[in-house]
Amino acid sequence: MNPSDDRICELAARHDFPVFRGSENDVLDRFVQAARQFGFSKIIRVCADNPFLDLAGMKTLIAEFEKSDSDYLSFQLTGNKPSILTHFGFWTEAVRLNALEKAQQLTSEKLYHEHVTNFVYGHPEIFNVQFIQAEPLLFSRTDIRMTLDTPEDFQVQQQIFATLSKENPNFGIPEIVSWLDCHPEILEIMKNEILKNQK
Repeated sequence: MNPSDDRICELAARHDFPVFRGSENDVLDRFVQAARQFGFSKIIRVCADNPFLDLAGMKTLIAEFEKSDSDYLSFQLTGNKPSILTHFGFWTEAVRLNALEKAQQLTSEKLYHEHVTNFVYGHPEIFNVQFIQAEPLLFSRTDIRMTLDTPEDFQVQQQIFATLSKENPNFGIPEIVSWLDCHPEILEIMKNEILKNQK
């Protein structure tokens, strides 16, 4: 446990949000231990660096996962690429605890312990991996980056949020894409960040 996380844990406690603290370096183990502690057999993974999360997409994912027997379910883009491997930052992914436990047993590679679901969706011969096709508006796009990792990402996304939230506080993917298509200079910044932060 890192003492630098104490403040956020104290804030969560004040608001009655449960907290789990585990290994900083072994994220796979942290997920497994957290799910066990809280009694979860299914996990919806929401990445903190995706502030423009598509709530409609999350609802679709949850509904599909409820009726599916898949070990892993997420959105898929052109080239059979899972959304987690894109720079969009719009979508979540769903995985079963027993699939993560199995991945934990099958590999000790650092990559797979840092990137929680990679081993699962990367081995469809072992796991039941299924996808929902992403909406056509984005299916073949490779020039949009709404995940937040760098100061440049922050500046661009701050501008997008400030502009679109004035027009419609409930803006979503269509509004973001439309705005970006009218601002090629912003898309150019995004393309540069995509090149610098290859997944």
